Amino acid sequence: MDTVRAAFRDECARLEGVLRDLDAVDLDRPTPCPPWAVRDLLAHVRTGAGRLVGMLAAPAPERAEVDAAGYFGAAKFAPEVDRDRIDGARREARELPGVPEVAEGFARAWRAADAAVAAAPSGRLVRTRHGDAMALTEFLRTRVVEVAVHGLDLADALDRRPWLTPTAAAVVADLLAGGGPGPGEPAAGRPVPDELGWDALTLVRKATGRVPLTSAERAVLDRTGWRWLSFGG
Repeated sequence: MDTVRAAFRDECARLEGVLRDLDAVDLDRPTPCPPWAVRDLLAHVRTGAGRLVGMLAAPAPERAEVDAAGYFGAAKFAPEVDRDRIDGARREARELPGVPEVAEGFARAWRAADAAVAAAPSGRLVRTRHGDAMALTEFLRTRVVEVAVHGLDLADALDRRPWLTPTAAAVVADLLAGGGPGPGEPAAGRPVPDELGWDALTLVRKATGRVPLTSAERAVLDRTGWRWLSFGG
């Protein structure tokens, strides 16, 4: 929990700093997540970062049923879920029209979630809005993924260098690489093939489709049989 919480705090604090430095015109820039503009994507990230406040106020399930990797299943990306996600973010974005409101809204959301996590007992379980029963640490891991990966989208939209923090990069890369084992192999997965020469940022970009694979990289993956966690697969 300490490692994952530190990653959540670091990545959210970094994004908060970026938001406070935006201009009004930045909020209407297109993003790599159409049809969202920057303001819509930020509304989505704000909601996701603050999700744990309500979850921790609700009764805990009796047992965990999925981990962070299992959370990113096909049901989360079904057409009807996507439509609700897109429309909901656009509605929420209209409630915070300017940069100060957007920055403060995100700051309040992630800090309230962090405070709720700090007050939660060890081993606390939560139930997601999709009905998944999870360990708090595992769900917080998904929040690191959301803030970090969409941070890459926002950096692209704002024409900025990626601000992915080392702690968040490590958590996300570890989760993505956990999809590596084939049938009968350990759940922890296998290391990324050395031939690829990828750092954590490159792994996150490649594994989430933010940067396409080269033919040489595909050949290495095919030859080694290495697989990563497939979002929506």
